[in-house]
Amino acid sequence: MAAVSTHGLPLSARSATAGARSQAAAPDLDLPLLGAVIAVASLGLVMVASTSLGLAARQFGEPFHFVIRQLVFLALGAVAIAVVLRIPLVFWERIARPLWFATLVLLAAVLIPGIGRQVNGSVRWIPLGPMHFQVSELAKFAAVVYLAAYVVRHAEVLRTSARGLLAPMGLLCVAGLFLLLEPDFGSTGVLMATALGLLFLAGVRLWPFLALLLTVAAGLGALAVLSPYRLERLTSFLNPWADPFSSGFQLTQALIAIGRGGWFGVGLGNSVQKLFYLPEAHTDFLFSILAEELGLAGVIAVVALFGFVVWRAFGIARRAERAGRPFGAYLAYGIGLWVGLQAYLNIGVNMGVLPTKGLTLPLMSYGGSSVLVNCVALGLLLRIDREARRVGAGARPAPGRAGRRRR
Repeated sequence: MAAVSTHGLPLSARSATAGARSQAAAPDLDLPLLGAVIAVASLGLVMVASTSLGLAARQFGEPFHFVIRQLVFLALGAVAIAVVLRIPLVFWERIARPLWFATLVLLAAVLIPGIGRQVNGSVRWIPLGPMHFQVSELAKFAAVVYLAAYVVRHAEVLRTSARGLLAPMGLLCVAGLFLLLEPDFGSTGVLMATALGLLFLAGVRLWPFLALLLTVAAGLGALAVLSPYRLERLTSFLNPWADPFSSGFQLTQALIAIGRGGWFGVGLGNSVQKLFYLPEAHTDFLFSILAEELGLAGVIAVVALFGFVVWRAFGIARRAERAGRPFGAYLAYGIGLWVGLQAYLNIGVNMGVLPTKGLTLPLMSYGGSSVLVNCVALGLLLRIDREARRVGAGARPAPGRAGRRRR
């Protein structure tokens, strides 16, 4: 006879009821991750305001031109996060391949005269009414989604044969070629590095992976050396003070800004370098002005926030793996790698550790395409966590492909 509790219910039913209550009470979102994302975006909005007021007043006669647009982009990004949170992962897995091929078509369309828009010598944007869409941002997101779905479909081939690497890397090389023709060397590097990191985590054979890694590194190195303007960037990066008023101007001004910051900065809004000394202060070199105005304390806060986002992304990936969600797991790994790599490259460029790349700081630099695509990716990360939590709170599925060996 079943045991009965003091409330007149069988103990099994009482435990089931308590489990249902705990499942209902369990948080449906990764609130620490959401808080970190909001903090990064808010700090970015403040710095866009600080860096762009003078430039906007001179160019448009409206000091808050860039601030208002960035606020609109962030509002649209918040809507995008809310929408993505309602879309199940199976939808993204189903459209992974069509999304990737559509992205390749758009990358090719950018290069067609009359469609792509040229800014500062690069053709990276497609005009869409009041804004210009940068397809390279979509390419990073689409590559992560496509690779996550590919790894799940071809897990055994990837782990047992070098043949499994050829198809995805071939398509990525096509995308890289389009990006280099724009030219956009920075996005090409982020795309390839993220792809290689994701394939490594998927457990590909080590020797083919090392051969592929060396091939990609040698190819990117040759492109950097053989292209005259890239070689000039490389030499100016090694010694920017040799020509501080020409090829080394941007980097020397960024280093001056960081050096002026000290421990706690010169104060918000009190930067000197943003007053028409440092080009692109509200986009690529926003971090330098942040270091000048908020000092080492602000730098540590930004690095810690991005580190926390990447750490939570990898934690969500592990949770999805344990919940038997391989596609969500690899997608979370890819998003974490992408955001972490781009933030590292942007900060490294600002500090003179890496050559100038033309990459934005995710969620902080001014730019609608970057903000919107990053918001979609982070909303997808929250969706992965939501599905993994729901599976973990209920019955655990039988181990499938996620239970197989992964590096």
